[in-house]
Amino acid sequence: MSTLDPVAVFRTEAAECLEAIEAGLLDLTHQLDNKDLVDAVFRGLHTLKGSGAMFGFEALAAFTHHCETAFDRVRKGEVAATSELVAAVLAAQDHMRALVDQPDADHGDIGHKLLAQLQAAVGGKEAVPAAVPAPAAVREALAKKKNSWRIHFSLPANSMANGTNPLGLLDELRDLGECTVRANTSAIPALDELVPTDLHISWDVTLTSEQDRSAIDDVFIFVLDDMELGVEEIDGPTAAAVAPADEKAAPAPIAAASAAPVPPVAVPEFRPVEAVPAKREAPAAVSQAKAAENVRVPAERLDELMDRVGELVIAQSRLSQLASASTDIALRSVSEEIERLSGELRDTMMVLRMVPVATLFSRFRRLVHDLARETGKVIELVTEGESTEVDKTVIERLADPLVHLVRNSIDHGLETPADRLASGKTEAGTVTLSARQAGGEVIISIKDDGRGINRERVRAKAESSGLIQPGQPLSDSELLQLIFAPGFSTAAAITNLSGRGVGMDVVKKTVEALRGAIDIVSVPGQGSEVSLRIPLTLAIIDGLLVRVGSGRYVIPLSAVEECLELSLEEDLRSRGRSFISLRDSLVPFLRLRDLFRTGTKPDVHQKVVVISTGTERVGLVVDQIIGDHQTVIKSMSKLHNNVATFSGATILGDGSVALILDVGHLVAAGQQQEAQLRVAG
Repeated sequence: MSTLDPVAVFRTEAAECLEAIEAGLLDLTHQLDNKDLVDAVFRGLHTLKGSGAMFGFEALAAFTHHCETAFDRVRKGEVAATSELVAAVLAAQDHMRALVDQPDADHGDIGHKLLAQLQAAVGGKEAVPAAVPAPAAVREALAKKKNSWRIHFSLPANSMANGTNPLGLLDELRDLGECTVRANTSAIPALDELVPTDLHISWDVTLTSEQDRSAIDDVFIFVLDDMELGVEEIDGPTAAAVAPADEKAAPAPIAAASAAPVPPVAVPEFRPVEAVPAKREAPAAVSQAKAAENVRVPAERLDELMDRVGELVIAQSRLSQLASASTDIALRSVSEEIERLSGELRDTMMVLRMVPVATLFSRFRRLVHDLARETGKVIELVTEGESTEVDKTVIERLADPLVHLVRNSIDHGLETPADRLASGKTEAGTVTLSARQAGGEVIISIKDDGRGINRERVRAKAESSGLIQPGQPLSDSELLQLIFAPGFSTAAAITNLSGRGVGMDVVKKTVEALRGAIDIVSVPGQGSEVSLRIPLTLAIIDGLLVRVGSGRYVIPLSAVEECLELSLEEDLRSRGRSFISLRDSLVPFLRLRDLFRTGTKPDVHQKVVVISTGTERVGLVVDQIIGDHQTVIKSMSKLHNNVATFSGATILGDGSVALILDVGHLVAAGQQQEAQLRVAG
C-alpha cells in the first residue's frame, strides 16, 4: 500500500488555504468594515503559519507571521482595514505560494520589500473605536495586569496522524507568557498494546500572561471541536475568566492584597472543565460527518482508474460482439448483464472526473482585481453558471486561454471611466464569465460591455500583415476570427497586457486541441462576447457507429439529431446541390464516401445522419448505421494531429480501429459548402 508524502499533503492543503485567504481578501476589498471577513483571513493566515512550522517550512511560517500580526491588529481594532493593506497582503500571498512551492530557493529581498509595504499599509492608521475609550489610568492598569491560568488539554488519539502537533500548541502557549508545563502520562497503555501513531498524553499548563482568555482560545481555535480543553483563572472567579479583558473592572484591590502577607493555603486538585459545551456538540458532529463524507484522492489515481474502465468497456464490447454471434442464451444473458454494469461503472467514473467550473472562475477574481489597479479602470466581475460541471482535464487546459481572453476584454474592450461616462455608460465596466451545457458540449463565454471590436482596424492590420489580400471579401465571422491568427494584435504599443499577438493564438490552439470551437459576437459601442464550445469529457462518450465503404467511423451521439434514409434515386437527383429538405428547411449534407475517397459504390439504401453544433446543422451520408457504441477516446498519433476531420480513434470489439468524426469541423465544412453553392447559384 502506498503512503502519501506528508509534505505533498501539506502543499495541497496550503494551496487550498491560500485560495481561501485570497477569496477573503478580495471580498474584504468591497467590505472593509466586515469583521467576519477579517476574522476569516486571520484564521487562514494563522493556520498556514502553524502548519508551515509543523512541516518544516520555517521561512513560510516566519513570513506569514507578519501578515498574521497585521490582521490581528485589525481584528483587535488597533488599525483599520484599508485597500492598501489588502493589496499588500495579496502581494505577500504570492510570495507565500513561492515559499510553499520552493522553500529552499533563493527569493532575494522580495520578502523584505513586501514586509516594508505591509508595514507602510499598517503603520499610523488608527481604527475608530466603537465605544467611548477608557481613561488612560484604567487602560494602563489593564495593560500591566498579569493573569494566571490553569490549562488542561488532551487531543484525540489520531491527532498526530491527522497532522496536529501538540508541541506546536505548547510553543504558542509559551509565546503568551511565563509557562510551566507538566505532561500526564497515566493513559499510556502497556507496550504490547501501544500503537506508535496514537497520542495518549495530556498536558497541565500553568500560564502567567498579560493576555486575556481569548488569546488562549486562539491557540486551540482549529482543534477545539475534537479535543478536551479546561481553562481556569487562578486569581479570580470563573465568570471573570470567561469575560473578555476589556469588560472587566480595573483590578484596584490587587496591589493592596499583594502587600499583605498571605497565609499558605492548600491548592485544590485541578479538574479539567469540559472544553466543548453542549451547544458545540452539534457543530462538532456535523464537521466530523462532513470530514467523513469527503476523501482526498490524487488526480493520477483517477486517471489510472479511468484507463482501466476504458479497457473494461473495450473488453465488454468484444464480449457483446461474440455473444451476438452465438446462439448460447446463457452467454447472451451474461453479456447483457456485464454491459449494464460496465455502463453504470463508466457513468460513475465520469461523474468522479467532473469538476464545477466555479473552481476555474474563482481564479479570475484576483486577476481582475490586479488589472483594475494596473489600468485604473473600474471593473466588476460577474460569474454565471458556476455549478456547470466539466471534465477535470478540460478545466486544467482552459485556465490559460481564459486568462488571455479576460485580459484582452479588459485591455481592448473596456473603456476608461472617463470614456464610459462620456458615452453614457456607467463608470464601472462589467466582465461576465458564464458557463452552460448544451448537449455534449459546455459553452464558456467571456462577455464585456465595452467598445466592441473595431472591424476597420482588424482588416487594416490583417492586410498589412499579409493575412488577407487588400479588398478580399470576408464574412463578419471570418473577419473576427482573424484576431486569433499568430502574431496578430491591434494594440498601438506593447504593454504588460497586450501588443505581442501571442495570447489569442494560444487560445485558438488550446481550444482546437480540446476538439472545441470559438464563436465571436461583437457590437460596436456595446461590447463583445467570445464563446468557447468544449466537449464535456475527453475520455469516454456514447457514439453512433456507422459504415462508409469498408471503413467504420464513430459520430458522437450527443451531436446527432436524427437519421433519414436516402434512396439511390434521391441521391442521383441531389447531385450538384447536396441539399435535403427537412421540415421546410434546407440542410446541406456531405457524402462521406466522396470526402474519404473510399472508391466504393454507394449502397442502395444510404442513410443521412443529421448532426448539429449550436444552431448549425449538416447531414452526413453514410452507407450503414450499425448502432450505438460506448466509445473510449484514444488520441491520434503526432503524424495525424493535423487531420482536422477526425478528433480521435477508438478500438472496436473485434480489435479493429474506428476513427471518431470531428463534428465541429464537418458542420463548418457543410456550411462553407452551402455558402459556396448559394454564391454560385
